Amino acid sequence: MLKLKKVLQAVGQSQSALARSLRLSGATVAQLVNHGLWPRSLDSDELQGRIRVFLIESGANDAAVADAFDDVDPPCANTAGPALLKEPSGEDELMLLPKQTLQPMTRKAFGLFREPFDELQCAQDMWVSPDIRYVREVMYQTARHGGFLAVEGESGAGKSTLRRDLVNRLAENNEPVIVMEPYVLASEDNDAKGKSLKSTHIAESMMAAVAPLAKPKSSPEARFAQLHKALKESHAAGYRHCLVIEEAHSLPIPTLKHLKRILELEIGFTKLVSIIMIGQPELGVKLSERNADVREVVQRCERVTLTPIENSKLVEFLTFRFDRAGKALGDVMDEGAIQAIAARLSQPQRHGGRDVTVSLLYPLAIGNLVIAAMNLAVQLGVPKVTADVVRGV
Repeated sequence: MLKLKKVLQAVGQSQSALARSLRLSGATVAQLVNHGLWPRSLDSDELQGRIRVFLIESGANDAAVADAFDDVDPPCANTAGPALLKEPSGEDELMLLPKQTLQPMTRKAFGLFREPFDELQCAQDMWVSPDIRYVREVMYQTARHGGFLAVEGESGAGKSTLRRDLVNRLAENNEPVIVMEPYVLASEDNDAKGKSLKSTHIAESMMAAVAPLAKPKSSPEARFAQLHKALKESHAAGYRHCLVIEEAHSLPIPTLKHLKRILELEIGFTKLVSIIMIGQPELGVKLSERNADVREVVQRCERVTLTPIENSKLVEFLTFRFDRAGKALGDVMDEGAIQAIAARLSQPQRHGGRDVTVSLLYPLAIGNLVIAAMNLAVQLGVPKVTADVVRGV
């Protein structure tokens, strides 16, 4: 650590203020102050001059400025060293990054030829925690044996991955299940915002999957009767049917109510259709027990939620993802960086008069943060991602 850190504290300036003055990122200044690592892309003598100007303007004396770039004397063996506390920067809000990709120079520096957090290419690329394993199995059994299921999760929690896994698993196991996936591009819950998914769209999609050569009837009632007949014939041929609706949080309330009618299509005691709805937490709001408009749906629908990755499982998740990319986790980041990722995506907040921890340790958020940190580490000339690099993203 450079004496520059103590000089900044003595004149009441933060590292973030120095970074803004130098027009550098907070991570670059943190690497310089805490580890004495100068950015390779800048001339160190010229940068020292700019820092000296900042210190003088902030009120530092000549002796402090002259010693600012010396290393701090190491503490004695029987003396505890000063704690390196992160300075409050006002930038600790829980914010998510947009989609990140590895830059070519990052691939080369870390020897990576495959994106560790890219789209899954096969089932073996899928990391499964106990929570994900439970949701995965509930979806599979619902598709095979019937039921009405709502899968809720934040953006990036892995909902679409589970849907793809379900379809792939049914096919690999030769399960006689016809999966029906209706969709409307840019679906919204009302026609004022965009295109809404109505029960007629769902019936048409189901008909196309079960009896693709049949000509749909003209009236909605006739089409529904036609669908019921087609499902009976398909069931007699040995098939089961699973209706999977993604972005279900955008379903209008009338469509949600009509799903009960689809669920009641049966032959004898056998239900002809199972339903799996997949959506963001807004779906849970619509399926609230307090929502009288959908009480008949709520009473029949099982709800499961994809929770964030636990802090204790973060190392396991990262290790798995980098192993699939052919790289050891320890070659990319140190333990401090992993702790910084957990802290960056899990922060205390005040909610409803109580202190709560909001966690966004979801696969997509973790992947974007790690990729951004790797790109930044290479720009700084740091061999591994450290905690300071993660904080500087």
